[in-house]
Amino acid sequence: MKLFVDNLTHVDFSYLHPQRGLMGESWEAQLVLEGKLDQQGMICDFGVVKKRIKTWLDANLDHMLVVATGMADLSVEQYDGQTEVGWRYPNGKHFFCKAPDQAIALIPIAEIQQQTVARWCEDQLLALFPEQVESLELRFVAEPIEGAFYHYSHGLQQHKGNCQRIAHGHRSRVQIRIDQKRRQDIEQYWAQQFADIYLGTRDHLVQDDKDHLTFRYEAPQGQFELTLPKQCCYMMETETTVEQIAQHLADQVREEFPDSQVEVRAYEGVGKGAIVCYL
Repeated sequence: MKLFVDNLTHVDFSYLHPQRGLMGESWEAQLVLEGKLDQQGMICDFGVVKKRIKTWLDANLDHMLVVATGMADLSVEQYDGQTEVGWRYPNGKHFFCKAPDQAIALIPIAEIQQQTVARWCEDQLLALFPEQVESLELRFVAEPIEGAFYHYSHGLQQHKGNCQRIAHGHRSRVQIRIDQKRRQDIEQYWAQQFADIYLGTRDHLVQDDKDHLTFRYEAPQGQFELTLPKQCCYMMETETTVEQIAQHLADQVREEFPDSQVEVRAYEGVGKGAIVCYL
């Protein structure tokens, strides 16, 4: 007997891609349990399944920087509750992140992919369930998106939850209408501007040299620091909440179309976001 749960939860995180560098990502989690029926005629109660899987993913993957420890040109150090990750881009520029241990997931695989991360999770998730659950299969899938989308990373210093982590992110669609007409050309333009981007808040910028930018701040979870190549960063004057991202995009589009009705619908991962309209 098998029990399945589609769209169990979503995970939003950032990771290091061996060519593209820091990328935000959003995956839907799907689960299949196999085992024997208990006295209630169940493998496991759906409520128990969803709660235990979501709680574990929230603690071990969601809103974290996820690092494949087997990737090339990587260095990792851990001390005093802090994790430091250094890595070299293919073009020779460098990445550095320092954060509390709880903000960085170190996974002993060669590359972050849906299948490899799922297998790593499975090895630990099975122990959460009663003995009649004999096997567990986890799948991560990306949301099907028709039209423009982008991968972005950010950190929200003032957030009281896990969004305060300096390098977490999302895979997000964007929709823009001018005078109530969908403008996919403008959507694609902004998707290209934000492709594999780090959205940085200017108040967090502590160093600007020839090739790199360094961001640093203190939040309730601890000290955070991030260094990236300049071409991977897009600066904003505000915190990079989805509300402020939508506002920023609407302001930029409004400058190009000052006499038109402008609507921007910016997503933060899957199924949520913010809308800004100029009438």
